[in-house]
Amino acid sequence: MTTEAHGRTEQWLELLSTVLIAVAAVATAWSGYQSTRWSGEQAKAYSRANASRLESTRASALANAQTQVDVATFVQWVDAFALGEQELADFYYARFREEFRPAVEAWVATRPRMNPDAPLTPFAMPEYRLAAQDDADRLEAAATAATDDANRNNQRSDNYVLAVVLFATSLFFAGISTRLPTTRSRGAILGLGYAVFLGTLAWIATFPVSFGV
Repeated sequence: MTTEAHGRTEQWLELLSTVLIAVAAVATAWSGYQSTRWSGEQAKAYSRANASRLESTRASALANAQTQVDVATFVQWVDAFALGEQELADFYYARFREEFRPAVEAWVATRPRMNPDAPLTPFAMPEYRLAAQDDADRLEAAATAATDDANRNNQRSDNYVLAVVLFATSLFFAGISTRLPTTRSRGAILGLGYAVFLGTLAWIATFPVSFGV
């Protein structure tokens, strides 16, 4: 290789090293920013999950309390009805909760005293539905979904951290290539740096992006 050709090669390698250092530095900063953003998204998702789970627990506790009230009034009503104390039975019947009364009516319609296939209690009837329990189930499902989101966001943050490491590696190759004694070794290390950079860039192009407002 002539001195002039060698000089041009050196200039190209210097330019390519400078370009790689510049773009890899920007990509490293971007990946670090995205990692931080997705860590924040993870924290917000966990917060939503905890809030939904707390509300689900409250709704479930309310449903349990309502079931206990229904059981207590039903037992008193059945006792009064079995003893033929119609006035007392009507008294308890009037105090059934609105959600419970349709289940009792449906259960009575099965003629449980004569029908051996009838459900044992109104609580086994499909008409027995508690809005509080439905709320608890819905909130628990929302909590599970938010937890899944948090786990995904955590993985995205980890992926961006790995991208930071890989971009930093390409930066290292670009920097060290300028200090190698031979053109061939400089070109080999610089090529390795570009391979790492372009491979990582193609990888993070598939990642979702989070922006702050």
